[in-house]
Amino acid sequence: MGSGLWSTDVYTAAANYRAAHGKSAFDYSDSGARRAHPALDPRGVTVRESRDSAEHPLSTPIAVLFDVTGSMRGVPRVLQTKLPQLLGLLTRKRYATDPHILFGAVGDATCDQVPLQIGQFESDNRMDEDLARIVLEGGGGGQKTESYELAMYFMARHTSLDSLVKRGRRGYLFLIGDEMPYPRVSPSAVGRYIGDALPGPIATEQILAELRRSFDVYYLMPTAAGWGGDKEILARWRSLLGQNVLELDDLDAVCETIALTVGLGEDAIDLDAGLADLVGAGSTHHGTVGKALAPLHRGTVARGPLAVSDAASGNERL
Repeated sequence: MGSGLWSTDVYTAAANYRAAHGKSAFDYSDSGARRAHPALDPRGVTVRESRDSAEHPLSTPIAVLFDVTGSMRGVPRVLQTKLPQLLGLLTRKRYATDPHILFGAVGDATCDQVPLQIGQFESDNRMDEDLARIVLEGGGGGQKTESYELAMYFMARHTSLDSLVKRGRRGYLFLIGDEMPYPRVSPSAVGRYIGDALPGPIATEQILAELRRSFDVYYLMPTAAGWGGDKEILARWRSLLGQNVLELDDLDAVCETIALTVGLGEDAIDLDAGLADLVGAGSTHHGTVGKALAPLHRGTVARGPLAVSDAASGNERL
């Protein structure tokens, strides 16, 4: 997937149509859906693909998966309203060549009806359509864990990226949430929601190591979320991802944060230049974004190409 071109005019026309007919941008969920839309159901999916094309010969895969339990269920609504800004920064500012964006959602496989939803990598207005199909279940188990490791499993074993195969370039994966992953991937959850047969559980650390062969992985925690700022949760994610754990004081800055993180990873900008771009674009979130990305600014970002013949070797973030 990943053909076609994004049009802000098409996005605006769709928004105007919904407003005129009293429809929500998340009409599938708001109409009472309690199972994954067929377009986002991961069960039986072989791979979600990010493919080069004549329109997009140098694709950059970007996956954004958000927790839709409890207080986090509002995140997709913010993303949907800010989507033109995200695409504008990535393309007009040339932070990434030919971005392909996949949206998905994470819940709790121990108690939710829809614990995993995964869209397609898209480069046009179909990404907005995928967002609109997400079920905002708002469940969760009431503890500090959700099934992020199930999402990691799918993205590690059920994606195929031309950027990696052809150019040795990993994609970007952003997990947005306020809780911890479970300590291991459950074979029963994988069987039920993805359809794979696993011989036994997989430690979260192990599946994350596998995932990082294909993606640079980031965890964004909104500080105003239910568990925002929780020290135990932050310590767990930092043990997994190090400096790639970003705290976000204002959820409205999520798209700018994602865009600048990609720009830094692609060596298209430095942080000061990116923040200046936000000011120039009229964004009021440069302070929030600068604070969130300070850990990356302090670290050294090294993102050279992988050997195309060895996708398991890696450029590391130091």
